[in-house]
Amino acid sequence: MLKLLHPVAGSLAFVMISTFWISTALSELFASTAVVTVVKTAIPWGFLVLIPAMIGVGISGFRLAKGRGGAMIARKRKRMPVIAANGLLILAPAALFLADKAGAGAFDTAFYTVQAVELVAGAVNICLMGLNMRDGLRLRQRRRASI
Repeated sequence: MLKLLHPVAGSLAFVMISTFWISTALSELFASTAVVTVVKTAIPWGFLVLIPAMIGVGISGFRLAKGRGGAMIARKRKRMPVIAANGLLILAPAALFLADKAGAGAFDTAFYTVQAVELVAGAVNICLMGLNMRDGLRLRQRRRASI
């Protein structure tokens, strides 16, 4: 079960964060403030899917790696606290702040400053999660090759 849960939850979380990032970037660059408002106020609702997916990938990853070593597992273990801290301390509060500001129509300096921080932090998480997915696929290939 863990062997299925881990890649599904990880892929779902990766797609969710990527969707948040892309929809934000496209709406900010090419759409009206009404569209930006819809995007920014919808993102916190996505937490209802993202947070359980992140919990699932974290728990399943730790259980799958229990008793195993190696450089790739060590790298994945180092990235996970950064991904989690970035999400909990920067991305989630920023998303809630931006949803509130957008809902109030307050597209001011604070909005755009936090938006810039959120885009950078989101890009970092996308990159780190992508690296974890790459290493996970490599671990799976090695495991299949040794069977």
